Amino acid sequence: MNDRLVQSNTKLATCRWPRQIGGPARQLLRILTDEFRFSIASGDLIWLDRGWYVTHTGLIRLARKSRCAGIHIRLISDFCDPQTKRWAVEATVYKSRTCRGFVGFGDADPSNVSCLVQGAEMRIAETRAVNRALRKAYGIGICSVEEIGAMAQPSVASSEPKKLPSQPTNGSGSRTVRDRLCQVIRQHQLDPNLVKSYAIDSCGVKTLRDATRDQVQNFIDHLADWAEKDRNALLCQLNNYLGQKEKESVA
Repeated sequence: MNDRLVQSNTKLATCRWPRQIGGPARQLLRILTDEFRFSIASGDLIWLDRGWYVTHTGLIRLARKSRCAGIHIRLISDFCDPQTKRWAVEATVYKSRTCRGFVGFGDADPSNVSCLVQGAEMRIAETRAVNRALRKAYGIGICSVEEIGAMAQPSVASSEPKKLPSQPTNGSGSRTVRDRLCQVIRQHQLDPNLVKSYAIDSCGVKTLRDATRDQVQNFIDHLADWAEKDRNALLCQLNNYLGQKEKESVA
């Protein structure tokens, strides 16, 4: 059964991240698959910035399969500030009824969460705490994607869609071009920076500011249509720009 899952994971990883998955990455993928039975198709693992990351979905599935006895959550009030949307959470995972517990901590505020989830900082802090506790409990050495926050999902300051030129609204209250793009990204859970790179490539410009409103509008229509019809194929296309994003960050 594990051999089939290894083959499935390897094939899917090569399809989604064709330029990034080398020998060492495949070897680690095999180890993670054999030991924890993580599935890429189920959303348990993701390749990002030259490394594998486990997802909250994967950790919760592992806990369920391992018959985890329970998870206790509490806010750490000394480090919480509702006015600034800063939250700190402690999570304790109990693998069995006799387990003394594995503790993990998570924090979140507007500076370290994606623009797509701002306003939900308390829930993000809880997710990060739970993820860390589960990783400790089951001996998972790789980090979870939710724990790295804005690095994996760029914040407003680094997200180009926020810089798109606005289209004035008319009397019927039509959305601006920027708002519609943000809505598509949010609805289909796309990476804003990868969408930006894809948009620049599609419009044939050096920066999005050089694109005309019609070019951006046509790109948004194309993006929304592709996301609705075949999101997995779109993700494969977007992931082709991961290497480009890494080069830009180095530069």
